[in-house]
Amino acid sequence: MLGSIVGDIVGSVYEFTHNNIKTKEFPLFGEKCNYTDDSIMTVATADWLLHGGDVAHYYSRYGAENPCPKGGYGGMFQLWIAHAVTTGEHKPYNSCGNGSAMRVGPVGWAFETKEEVMAWAKRSAECTHNHPEGIKGAQATALCILMARKGATKEEMKKAVEAEIGYDLNFTCDGIRDTYTWGGTCQTSVPQAIRAFLDGADFEDCIRTAISIGGDSDTIGCITGSIAEAFYGIPQPIYDKAFSYLPGHFQKIVKEFEDKFGC
Repeated sequence: MLGSIVGDIVGSVYEFTHNNIKTKEFPLFGEKCNYTDDSIMTVATADWLLHGGDVAHYYSRYGAENPCPKGGYGGMFQLWIAHAVTTGEHKPYNSCGNGSAMRVGPVGWAFETKEEVMAWAKRSAECTHNHPEGIKGAQATALCILMARKGATKEEMKKAVEAEIGYDLNFTCDGIRDTYTWGGTCQTSVPQAIRAFLDGADFEDCIRTAISIGGDSDTIGCITGSIAEAFYGIPQPIYDKAFSYLPGHFQKIVKEFEDKFGC
């Protein structure tokens, strides 16, 4: 599951249009890199899958107890956290934002069949992102992770996402780099993140490709990294560097999850 966190950290300094970088040539871990809400919520998902219960309570608790050292939580999600903490209610708000896809990575590792992964990705999304596109973004990401784990080829993964989710992946990152801008919804960023994986030559190249198109760089990097890890694995120096950014209680969950699910 650390692939998600690698992509998040690497992309953290390039988020938002004024910080976007349109090249693959950049320091992988820049001076001001850190983890963001993407990593926090990914760890929350892993904690839920390890220990059970209502996923919504994990997301609200992690959000309330863990300020982002880089960036911040989305405005609607902040309001959702505040309402949940104040009232105990966890009502979804029909979001199609890419938050559902950036936090779903652990689901792709925790189950062995497409049916399970699609169902649990839906559960992880719909407590907040119950818009159909929010659910599809989570399912597309988790499905890619499962297929990569099971030895599918990139072409098989592309065809499955197009058939199961309905995304059009018939473009390349080189082809959109000059014109792609901000895309904070699932439908405007998850296909691009998957395409960055498809275009990449190895784990690091996938991350660099994802960041190089611009847009919501930390989240696109997070989604791409979650898939690329399952396909390529993570080079140990990159793993160690990303892991070092995390506080001890996050490191504990990551290790517990990896020990249980073999990632």
